[in-house]
Order: sequence, then structure tokens, then C-alpha cells
Amino acid sequence: MLVLARKADESIIIGDNIVVKIISVENGVVKLGIDAPKEVAIIRNELIEEVKASNQAASMETVNEDDIVSLNKILGK
Repeated sequence: MLVLARKADESIIIGDNIVVKIISVENGVVKLGIDAPKEVAIIRNELIEEVKASNQAASMETVNEDDIVSLNKILGK
């Protein structure tokens, strides 16, 4: 991991086309601006972890057989 110290209005460049700029630093919160091509996904790590946890919880639930029968009827199977 590369660790850099940056001040407000300073930036770093990743590769040829991703710019990360420090917008502000206030009360221990850093606001970043990220300029990247549309095909580059930018997602907060907390959201990924939340989706993973939700998926794991859903996979542990038991399925009611009556619900499966009802779903089959709705789908015409």
C-alpha cells in the first residue's frame, strides 16, 4: 500500500486517466473528488461489505416449500 500525504486542492494520478483530488479536510473527514473514465467502477467499500453480508444472511434462510409451490404456479411451471 502506498501512503501519501496530501493537502486540500492537491491530487494524485493513477495510471494515465484517473485523478484523485483532495477537495477538503474538515473535522477529521476528507472529501475526495475522483475523475475516472465511465468504464471504471468506483464503489465505496462499506457498500460492498454491506451487500456481501446481506447476501450471506439471505443464503442462510430456509425456504418454505409452500412458497416454492406458489412461485411455480405463478411462473406457470
